Amino acid sequence: METTDPDAPRPWLPPLRPLRASDPWRWLAAGWRDFRRAPGIGLVFGGLFAVMGWALIGALRAAPAYVLALSAGFLLLGPFLALGLYQVSRDLERGDTPDLGDALTCWSDHLGQMALFGGALLLLEMVWARASLVIFAVSFDSPPEIHRLTDLLDPAYLPFLTAYLAVGAIFAVLIFAFSVMALPMMLDREVDAITAALTSAHLVVTQTGVMLLWAFLISLLVGLAMLPGFAGLLIVGPWIGHASWHAYRAAVGDLRTNEDINTLSETAERPLETAQSEGARGVTD
Repeated sequence: METTDPDAPRPWLPPLRPLRASDPWRWLAAGWRDFRRAPGIGLVFGGLFAVMGWALIGALRAAPAYVLALSAGFLLLGPFLALGLYQVSRDLERGDTPDLGDALTCWSDHLGQMALFGGALLLLEMVWARASLVIFAVSFDSPPEIHRLTDLLDPAYLPFLTAYLAVGAIFAVLIFAFSVMALPMMLDREVDAITAALTSAHLVVTQTGVMLLWAFLISLLVGLAMLPGFAGLLIVGPWIGHASWHAYRAAVGDLRTNEDINTLSETAERPLETAQSEGARGVTD
């Protein structure tokens, strides 16, 4: 399959495959099949997603000012928690039998690079958390009476909610862009965190429409799963995790070999050499 932008070689990154608007729906279908093939492991991870949601509800009742900051951590921990689901889909793809122990410890073989990547995301999350606290402090003179997430829909909270969502969207887009392909790529290949993050961002920048649709579908499904007290994450969490593996496999090609890199370099240099020879011929004439 042809890769995107073949005339602009980037030998330090793996090639990207062209995506179509229908692909995210295929990823969801493939993810659902994986969930049905390994439902027990999926429900374990789904339970972990739900526990994270219930922790947010507990924080909301105890300290409303901090729950919005903690919600940023939810987006940060989610992709790392999904690593086990990537491992399950990887095993199924290879014809192996998924194992819960392997799914829970799959990160250990790539600990250094994943720790580096996680540290970078943690710094971003800390900035987001601080921004959330500042917005909360500026919006309220005293702690508001918020007992449920739906209380934020009160018209009195509309300016605060608008500001929070606007700032949060910026950080969410950054986290999505750099992590949507990075973590499954680091699990699947011997690549460093920088290469994985740049590959992910390159995909989002060059195929923005499809990736925006994928981000919208993830947000929609997670939002619907949160409505019944986060219980929907028992199913939606592992479903999206498996689907994200198939998104990575569909979008990111194999790493280039040294021979491929040399061929790409020669291809890029050939038009320049041709132009130079034609220019020299014109001077001679």
